[in-house]
Amino acid sequence: MESHLCYLWLLISSFTYFCLLNKLLAHSLFHVHHHPGIRTNVTKHLFFSNFTSNYEIKLLGNASISQDKGFIQIPDPSPAVDHAYQAGRAIYSSPIRLLDPLTATPASFQTTFSFQFTTTNNSFSGSGGNGLAFVIVPDEFTVGRAGPWLGIVNDACEHYKVFAVEFDNSNDPNFGDPNDDHVGINLGTAVSFKTADSSESNASLHHDDVVHRAWIRYDGHRNWIEIYLGVDGDTVPSQPLLSSSLNLSPLLNEYMFVGFSASTGDSSQIHSILSWEFFSTSQAMLNEPPSHICRQNIAHQVSKYSMTNQISRPSSFLIFLCLFGLFVVTFLNLYCNSNRSSGSGSTLAFVFPDGKQRPVPPSKPRRFEILELYRATKRFSKMEVLASDTRGVLYRGTLPNGCYVAVKRFSSNEFLHLSRLDWTRVLKRISSITTNVPCHPNLAPIRGWCCDNRETIIVYDYYQNGSLDRWLFGVGVLPWSRRFELIKDVAESLSFLHSKELTHGNLKSSSVFLDVNCKAVLGDYGFFMGSVSSKKADVFGFGMLVLEIVSGKRTELEEEITDVLGFAWAMHEKGEMVNVIDERMKSNMNLEQAIRVLEIGLVCTLCEGNIGIGRPSMEE
Repeated sequence: MESHLCYLWLLISSFTYFCLLNKLLAHSLFHVHHHPGIRTNVTKHLFFSNFTSNYEIKLLGNASISQDKGFIQIPDPSPAVDHAYQAGRAIYSSPIRLLDPLTATPASFQTTFSFQFTTTNNSFSGSGGNGLAFVIVPDEFTVGRAGPWLGIVNDACEHYKVFAVEFDNSNDPNFGDPNDDHVGINLGTAVSFKTADSSESNASLHHDDVVHRAWIRYDGHRNWIEIYLGVDGDTVPSQPLLSSSLNLSPLLNEYMFVGFSASTGDSSQIHSILSWEFFSTSQAMLNEPPSHICRQNIAHQVSKYSMTNQISRPSSFLIFLCLFGLFVVTFLNLYCNSNRSSGSGSTLAFVFPDGKQRPVPPSKPRRFEILELYRATKRFSKMEVLASDTRGVLYRGTLPNGCYVAVKRFSSNEFLHLSRLDWTRVLKRISSITTNVPCHPNLAPIRGWCCDNRETIIVYDYYQNGSLDRWLFGVGVLPWSRRFELIKDVAESLSFLHSKELTHGNLKSSSVFLDVNCKAVLGDYGFFMGSVSSKKADVFGFGMLVLEIVSGKRTELEEEITDVLGFAWAMHEKGEMVNVIDERMKSNMNLEQAIRVLEIGLVCTLCEGNIGIGRPSMEE
């Protein structure tokens, strides 16, 4: 076998040298007379006098379009919606070219829009957090955090390329706000690097009866931005309210999305965009092929359709390439089959997909090859890690079609000692979850798997807003109204799983993800068959999750479980459950409701041996 390998290595080396030589010759032939091409401009013009029945605007989070007025409104002004601590976006649905990748020159653009702030009837004096921002973002599915973040970024947005011009009528010193009436320029963060007092424009953002108009002009060649603010119907002010030298190229991809983002805090208001116009110009290069290439192409076409040249002999290089490829494929198949029959794992086995695997529709889960996931996660790079625990590591992956997925790579110890029967159960569980999960919007579907004698990997949908633990324990505070909705989402999805005789098996805050509407989605499943005992384990996990959400304290570490759970029970016995509630939520919450939820969470953590009572079912 060693002699075969040496011979194979010699052939591969010779073939590689031959290919490189041909490539160098081809490069010298085609690039001797290179023409730089023709420079041109790519323009884009958007105009919306109103937004009635407009399908070019994509709404995210708590954003809506008023059909009677034709306004974009953030948050939804419906009385049924809690307007406090809401965030939303309205994005033009198609990406716009804003960067020339060859010269790294940002596009020049101008935009103007009319907007109005309206204080709601249920508003009260608080720490604020209201504001609207014009944004340039890399995707059309991310919604930032409410409050002073203005929906621009959230804790899950790492290395997130975003440019924003904010119109903020709240004052948060932690974000460097100069006052509660200002305009700011934000680069990849909710903190403005430069601000101006908007009251100097004679158009204070605190006037509910005023329709404002903003003009933003950016010159990509001069790297200069100017922002004007006035009253709708007036001419552009003679002097900009805010201007600055600014190079946007580090924050831009070649194609970006443009639109608006807004949020509310303790003091709620409706942010309305009445009209919008946007115009951009970016440089591009039209590659003009050399004249001899054109002549070669014409000659090739003539020979292709010429009767005299239809029967032509293949070149010696083509014959050599075919024979060499046939030899390599035959040798590797023999080598891989011999290894498989002996039971040893071989990395060469990953070169070819399983011949028995049948094509499946894109919407159906499928078996992935290890090399596909290896490339998708950039060799399982640490930069792509989303979360990790003792069971494995969760990575972000990018498929060849550009779609993001979440890739859970289980540790080798997780399935090391499983028997063939246990493996059958694991695969059966994957099949059961795959069949039932798509039926519920709060359960993450499995997109595929990779199971062999070396790796166990599960592929899920990717959620840009990240996992719940990053929102609970990161910078900022989730309001109680949002926490309560998340608890309900988790309870409903667990109840659905149990009704199908399935369990989650790995319930914790890092296994709960937030979709584009900030709804809870359960994912990162454990892979053991469902039973009565494992259902009760899910109930216990739900109780601990409730404690985390209400108290704002981690319970994942073993040494902390007794402390948090014991403290909650001690406060329950003393009738002082209010001491368990996250003090960062302040007074903007339903205290009675929070205490009731805490009591339900404690009941879910009861030991099964308790006399008279035990853990309830999720349906109960």
